[in-house]
Amino acid sequence: MPSQPIQNRTLGFAACALASSLWGCGFFFGKIALAEMNPGAMVFYRFAFACLVLVPILFTHRPHFSGREWGVLAFSAFLGVPVQFLLQFEGLKLTTVSHAALMVGLMPVILALGAAIWAHERMDLIGWIAISASTTGAALIALGGHRGAGGSSLTGDMMVVASLIIALFWILMNKQMMERHNHLTVTVYGLMIGMLMLGVIVPLRYGMPPVHGVSWKAWAALAASGVLCTATTTSLWNWGLTQVPASQAGVLLNMEPLLGSLLGVFVLSEKLGPSAWAGGGLILASAITLTTQSKTRVQEMEHAVL
Repeated sequence: MPSQPIQNRTLGFAACALASSLWGCGFFFGKIALAEMNPGAMVFYRFAFACLVLVPILFTHRPHFSGREWGVLAFSAFLGVPVQFLLQFEGLKLTTVSHAALMVGLMPVILALGAAIWAHERMDLIGWIAISASTTGAALIALGGHRGAGGSSLTGDMMVVASLIIALFWILMNKQMMERHNHLTVTVYGLMIGMLMLGVIVPLRYGMPPVHGVSWKAWAALAASGVLCTATTTSLWNWGLTQVPASQAGVLLNMEPLLGSLLGVFVLSEKLGPSAWAGGGLILASAITLTTQSKTRVQEMEHAVL
């Protein structure tokens, strides 16, 4: 799809910054819902609310996919929605919001490594240094946590990291699709297919999502997670990329782990040890360095992040 002209850089950066900030609230809202339901039900309702507000786009953006492209879209939706999110929130159930959010700071680095391997992009020295530092940061967070009831766990942290690796394949496949089709069409139909898959997998794996006995607080968190952290963020991010270069907007993704970890610490009263603070700093610094200093061009893929 041909690139669109830059029209309003200020509003474009503001849209991307707001999208990343709202993404950072996803683990926070998820933790509230997980107090009353299992991860499968939580993910099901998150995407149900998101798809509900995206239904009108189905009538304004008709798909023109070939049979093979429908297959690619369905497989990417399987990886990106049920597999990624169920694994991610199973991990969140075992760890803290602040730890999970800081782990998401690995995403720009994972994108860079994926591009070097699968897209045959050459990683420069700064890129490899950033990857090494970010990996060290993740190890510090995972191995330096406070374990016990309500605390972080190595298993939970590693499940979140595994979900990010799965997200990489989702992003790469979406990128290929969006080179030939409108990004909003690919995004919305991918989400809808993923929601249909959740409708089959969640009842079989977790049982029927609860309807009664759920507090208004949990419903509000689920609605906010779906409408704000999925549907709205996707729309804001994709619109922002029509106003500013993705390579410049990519650094704003680092607001997600920053805000998520702050919500965990200051709102949910979670605690981060010295090694976790140091690890989070390494991850954020590495991501900023990678997206602003490295000449490895990986940021163009980030418009597929949901």
